[in-house]
Amino acid sequence: MKTSPPLVMIHGLMGSLHFFSPTTHISAATVHTPDLPGYGKQPAHAPLTLEGQAQAVLDYLRGHIDEPCWLLGHSVGGAVTMLAAAAAPERVRGIISVEGNFTLNDAFWCSKIAAMDEPTWHAEHQRMLDDPVSWLRNGGINPNPQRVEWARAILRNQSASTLQSMARAVVRETGSPEYLHKVRAVVESGVPLCLLAGERSASGWDVPNWVRRAAATDAIQPAVGHMMMLEEPEAFCRIVDSMIVGR
Repeated sequence: MKTSPPLVMIHGLMGSLHFFSPTTHISAATVHTPDLPGYGKQPAHAPLTLEGQAQAVLDYLRGHIDEPCWLLGHSVGGAVTMLAAAAAPERVRGIISVEGNFTLNDAFWCSKIAAMDEPTWHAEHQRMLDDPVSWLRNGGINPNPQRVEWARAILRNQSASTLQSMARAVVRETGSPEYLHKVRAVVESGVPLCLLAGERSASGWDVPNWVRRAAATDAIQPAVGHMMMLEEPEAFCRIVDSMIVGR
């Protein structure tokens, strides 16, 4: 009897990805939604880096999954996913990049947070915690009760310090030529690569042409932005299902 392949979903700058219960909507895979170090109840290692988060993903795979898996990375999680795949390609069956960071052009918000002094950022972070409705509206998202509940969970899943440390890591590491060298190695390895963007945010995603040419799937989810799984989770999960089944 054929079993469903494992799918490990890696959250972005703010986590996690279990808030919308993807296990109830994705049928083509066995879903895992771990928190990275510094998120949820996971202690932070010092310093927080993308390479360190990638190693944490590989530690999770070694501890919980005994076969090659699909890796899905959202936003900053896309960069973590690529680095994990570069370090241990034998553990990867396929990659789904959901507006994952490829260049510094994808790190606009991270660059803003990274440049703030600590008191300014902590005050800004507290304003977001106090007003999740405004956070949603600033992202172009209609704040219905379910989305507000989810937004509150996302915003409270990590500290201001974790966010600023990770933002600075994103700017530092994705700005290095070595990062794109590793991405190219993964892309050119032939591992199935699927790209997914929200219709409202797709134009701002800086995907190198050579990545798009290599992608097995390049999909747009209609009528949503960067937080597509918060806006329309069932539609998001249907697309992810189709990407896995299609391979």
